[in-house]
Amino acid sequence: MTQKVAIKVLLVDNHPLVADGLRAILQTYDHINIVGSAGSANDAIEIARRTAPDVVLLDINMPNISGIEAIEMFRKEGLTCRIIMLSMHDSREYISSSVVRGASGYVLKDVPTDEIARAISVVAEGGTFFSTGVPDVLLERHIKYEAVPLTSREKSILMQIASGKSNRDIAAELGISNATVETHRKNLKRKLHIPTTAGLVRYALDNGMSEGDL
Repeated sequence: MTQKVAIKVLLVDNHPLVADGLRAILQTYDHINIVGSAGSANDAIEIARRTAPDVVLLDINMPNISGIEAIEMFRKEGLTCRIIMLSMHDSREYISSSVVRGASGYVLKDVPTDEIARAISVVAEGGTFFSTGVPDVLLERHIKYEAVPLTSREKSILMQIASGKSNRDIAAELGISNATVETHRKNLKRKLHIPTTAGLVRYALDNGMSEGDL
């Protein structure tokens, strides 16, 4: 059996104790390979060019250049790594800004390490991941729906996607097949003219979707 290649992860945090602690713990997971650690956005870009990480764990609060600003720096460099924001804040403003700029995940620093490891796995496979409690903030009512008619089932699935759940998780929760969930996902992208899952998350966020809307 071919051994699965470990996910290359770059840690970016300007607090050495936090970065060292994360590195020490995450290195105990067989599916994670810490390829570098940086204390600033500029250093992170330089290391990323050399190591080509699959996932970047990016602190949102850094001096000079914030984590949110750093997302755009990674994109402008043409780096294909996926980004998970690490934060102590669960405010809608931070979450929204991160998603809009292209982050694939948002994880609170006080969650168990297993949750961070799971976020790395999900995001590396092309999914989105939001820390426990974040979806409640992400989906709180903000503005009304745009004039695009969605069925109750479509709204339900869109909310589940925005919460970072996989097709398998959504299928189990709604009692439908994985194939049906994937069909709904494709239909949502087509109907809303949104090509990516991150775009669907942003749409749900911008439209303040919540269970009360169903």
